[in-house]
Amino acid sequence: MLGDPQAVDLDLLDLESALLRAAVGDYAAEAAVLLLADSGHWLPRLQAAGLVSIALDGDAVDGGPWAAVQWGDLDGALRSGRISGTGGERRLLRVAASLAEGQPVDLADLTAGLDRDELTLLLAALAHAAGSHEHHEVVRDGEGLPHDGPLLGPVVAWPQRD
Repeated sequence: MLGDPQAVDLDLLDLESALLRAAVGDYAAEAAVLLLADSGHWLPRLQAAGLVSIALDGDAVDGGPWAAVQWGDLDGALRSGRISGTGGERRLLRVAASLAEGQPVDLADLTAGLDRDELTLLLAALAHAAGSHEHHEVVRDGEGLPHDGPLLGPVVAWPQRD
């Protein structure tokens, strides 16, 4: 429909926010979005290729749009050359698709082709998907019963963005 919002109309920060808005509460989906955003490579390419859809929804807490990557269209877009990346970048895209939609990924192939920065992103994504940023230290009371202690933070933190 003419006048409908398009993902290409959003700047990258707004696009990331819209993707996170749709993923909030699902740690694996959040990790997929953060992996794409933190890699610095994929969000602008997916956006330019029309592989992100957006919707306006009155249920959003802040009234902003929701967005979703068209995960099922990525293989075709890669094969046709509509989107491209280095071997490591393509591996991170496969990880994001696996986290978001359960697409299978070969861990042996995956880990063999990542540089240190990409490996850090992968580990941070897995830690986030596992909810490690919400884990608490277990403390025992005087009777030896376990209780939540202080928040531990993620097993592997997302690296600082430039």
